[in-house]
Amino acid sequence: MPAKFIVTYANLLILFLSLISLSACNNNKPGLALGTLERERIAHTATVNEVITALPVSAGSQVSKGTVLVKLDDTIQKALVAKAQAQMQQAKANLEKVHNGAREEEVAAASAQVAGAKAALVKSEANYKRAKILIKKELASQATLDNALASRDENTAKLQSAQEKLLQLINGARIEDLQIAEAILATTIAVVDSENKKLKDLTITAKRDGLLDNLPWNLGERVTLGSPVAIVLAGKAPFARVYVPEPYRVNIKVADKLMVQVDGLADPIIGTVRWISSEPAFTPYFALNQAERANLMYLAEIQLPDSAAELPMGVPAQVQMP
Repeated sequence: MPAKFIVTYANLLILFLSLISLSACNNNKPGLALGTLERERIAHTATVNEVITALPVSAGSQVSKGTVLVKLDDTIQKALVAKAQAQMQQAKANLEKVHNGAREEEVAAASAQVAGAKAALVKSEANYKRAKILIKKELASQATLDNALASRDENTAKLQSAQEKLLQLINGARIEDLQIAEAILATTIAVVDSENKKLKDLTITAKRDGLLDNLPWNLGERVTLGSPVAIVLAGKAPFARVYVPEPYRVNIKVADKLMVQVDGLADPIIGTVRWISSEPAFTPYFALNQAERANLMYLAEIQLPDSAAELPMGVPAQVQMP
């Protein structure tokens, strides 16, 4: 057998001792939680299909809460708001009319109609009595009497109708009419609020302080309903989203201070645990090694201080376990 294929007992012993030493060194190394730097991503979406009329802030700028990011065409929505306000004014006027009841002129006119109906009834009653006398004397036909009776009954009905109308004007509106008018007014007020909210939504503002990361649409383009029009990375500084190995989970709680090592930085950064999952997950692919494939991990978020505000997203980071 060639000499290069002969392995002596001494060589095997040296190799075995080297592996033991390497394993001991690895076991003495502090535990690490691997992950990346992230920020909370807030997508501001379009509520209508409209044209972008203004982009006041350029991508990459720092924005504060309330900063206008995108403006959409509001011509149609302003018209809808004006229509809703007009309907609300109409409902208010109708409710006031129902509350106030009839005017003096309307009551006077109804009284005059009652007086006219009374006079017509007196006249028709006299004609009926005269016809009865003529019938007895055989100076008039039965048709004349029937016509006089019908005229009297008709005028009696007209008088009753006029009296009821006058009474209705004097008594005012029913409670049900007031309730209906109030309900109509409440409906129109709700419509105005809804249309104003839609109008306000056409001016898209930042909901939190952060970095304007992206403006997916260009000025003059018509956006689609529900599509993102502005992406804001919230917060002053990023956080490290890492996977904590199961043996270290019991030693970590919210508000703990941990050392975060970011790729590209020589010195570590002290971060604060802001959240850690109570449910374990399997080891992510980028944290796997041959010996730990079956280990469970707990997702955690380590908030970096404001001094790390300039660090970008997606940079690998590792957190030293306590």
